[in-house]
Amino acid sequence: MPSRLDAPQKVTGRAKYGLDHNFAGMVYGYVVVSTIAHGEIAAMNITAAASAPGVISVYTPFEPLELRAPASMLGLAVWVPLQDKEVAYYGQPIGFVVAETFEQARDAAMLIEVTYHERPALTSLDDGLATAEEAAPVVSEDPPSLEILAPGVESIEDALAESPVVVDATYRTATQNHAALEPHSAVAVWESGTMTVYSGNQGSHLQAMELAGALGIEPSAVHAVNPFVGGGFGGKGGTSVPAFLAAAASRALGRPVKAALTREQVFTATAGRAATVQRISLGADTDGRLIAVRHDSWCSTAADRSFVEPTSHGTSREWYATPNLAISQKIVPLNVPPTTFMRAPGEAPGSFALESALDELAIALNMDPIELRIRNNSTAPPGKDLQWSSKHLDECFRIGATRFGWANRAPHGRIDGDWQVGLGTATAVFPALRFPATVEVTLQADDAAVVSTAGADPGTGLLTVMALVGAESLDISADKVTPRLGDSALPPGGLSGGSTATASVGTAIMIAASTVIDDLRALASAPGAPFEGLDVSYANGQVLADGQSMTFGELLRAVGRTSLSATGSSAPGEELTKHSFSSFGAQFCEVRVHRWTREIRVSRLLGVFDAGRIINETTARSQLSGGMIWGVSAALHEGIEIEANGRFANGDLAGYLVPVNADIPDIDVHFVEYPDTLHNAVGAKGLGEIGVVGMAAAIANAVHNATGIRVRHIPIVIEDLLADGS
Repeated sequence: MPSRLDAPQKVTGRAKYGLDHNFAGMVYGYVVVSTIAHGEIAAMNITAAASAPGVISVYTPFEPLELRAPASMLGLAVWVPLQDKEVAYYGQPIGFVVAETFEQARDAAMLIEVTYHERPALTSLDDGLATAEEAAPVVSEDPPSLEILAPGVESIEDALAESPVVVDATYRTATQNHAALEPHSAVAVWESGTMTVYSGNQGSHLQAMELAGALGIEPSAVHAVNPFVGGGFGGKGGTSVPAFLAAAASRALGRPVKAALTREQVFTATAGRAATVQRISLGADTDGRLIAVRHDSWCSTAADRSFVEPTSHGTSREWYATPNLAISQKIVPLNVPPTTFMRAPGEAPGSFALESALDELAIALNMDPIELRIRNNSTAPPGKDLQWSSKHLDECFRIGATRFGWANRAPHGRIDGDWQVGLGTATAVFPALRFPATVEVTLQADDAAVVSTAGADPGTGLLTVMALVGAESLDISADKVTPRLGDSALPPGGLSGGSTATASVGTAIMIAASTVIDDLRALASAPGAPFEGLDVSYANGQVLADGQSMTFGELLRAVGRTSLSATGSSAPGEELTKHSFSSFGAQFCEVRVHRWTREIRVSRLLGVFDAGRIINETTARSQLSGGMIWGVSAALHEGIEIEANGRFANGDLAGYLVPVNADIPDIDVHFVEYPDTLHNAVGAKGLGEIGVVGMAAAIANAVHNATGIRVRHIPIVIEDLLADGS
């Protein structure tokens, strides 16, 4: 079995993604988007488009497809296109052209003339914050603020005032887009009252439920298929605009419909990461022990206030021991595209602020940044009695410091020719979660097994993990296990998101395997069976009794069965009342800043992670390396530039910068492996998202170490380093 089960299909091009499906009579849809940020559509002249070559139908809010807003599967409001004439942001889907070819649909879409009743638009987070005092409804608080005070302390301000050493600074992070390689797309086929949709999505069962609600049909009449997903990162957790439109158009026309967003449309017709402004105040004694932490955050959100980026709640609420803690999170509704979950939502931007502030505190204390973090290590989240089920963060830092050569770090960096060289570090924490999941395990008469669940594998390696956990649970070799995933016809597997898949699906596999083995033993000892009336045991893929053995395949053949199946379900439960659960890590970075050009180069990266049991080191290392690269991207590259009229100035892969091979050095990833069976029976904790957490701060801290310049926003650009820091 290869270390990545799906690797041969992907590297040879045999992996079939949603848009790769083709059917007889298939037609093509093209999405039309708005060119204002706020207002109402007054009219859409579709005469020229409707009469263009190959055009079959043109849909607008004036002649819409039949869709309704479904119940949310992720706790967020679900918006479906073309159901009203309101425009809330530039690039909002407002029309859909269906033609015989993609080119015909695209060209016809360019012929549609749209007129608007335009209204003033608020598109800048800074402007939103500036007007908040004058227009209170612009800012709303969600989630609510939290304050924990030591006995006798009346306010967080008093705690800070009494702290011998205080750091108080404001940090900013940019709007980002998931920029997955596979654009949001779908192929929809309506046939005999059943809707089949092929679309990259992070949970096929959840997508089927949303589509059923949008189409007003029974969930059993929707079949969602997504065996391969070309990147999700949270941006494909819900059903995409092309999937809603293709499904409704296929039903209306009685023909298969294929639709995909262009790369430019991906930036606006989907959802991204919110911009944030975060003020952090840290108070400590002269020994570096925290006395008070205040973390106030503001983030952008869409005009419908549909999502909150929980930066303060995702970090300062739990990371460090402190007797006094005050956090708040406020949203600033803007006329910009929606925001949603994006890899390590809250923790990624929140850690930039918190871990930058910790570095500033270490400098103020003249203390080693690692020592400061270890000195304030928490055994439980502040204000909670539930201790961490397993935490080895100190060990992560100690191992990392040795592997990285931290002892050689100079307080003001070092010079290597024309390069200023600096080292930085940061803590990484991400909650260890589980979602409800059901898995079916099937034993076959050919001595092979199938492990099935709906779910999705958006490149995380879940297929491989399913085979490995299935093999271990059934006590057979992994090459005899076939994992099946990404099909809503399979048992509901939850969402591949939140770094939950291995813990959720893996635990369900163990339960299903135990059940099917019990059923196999009962079958072996049943009347007329080979081991009738005997006490049957199971090991190494065999049933054993009275000195005799048979493989499970031989037994099934002997009793005239082709297979034996059982399901297992797992969900969070009583353990949540006993412990707190998280994965932990220590991030290390070396940067080189050119003394004259101010170019920043990341020269070394190391991440040491405490994420429970590692099921497959190859896929685990890949996930963590990918997250660390994302941290580099956030620190030095990524950022949407929003013009005053709401248009994205760099909404494409030419202007929206992401790292290329030359930007990334060799990455060292090390595991501190302590299985956490208090969290789940597999012992694994999430590691898909923790790789990005803290890395941007580690880079900013390294830049300061190298240059003496503290940059409190990301991405960091050359202009930020033009001041004389040599």
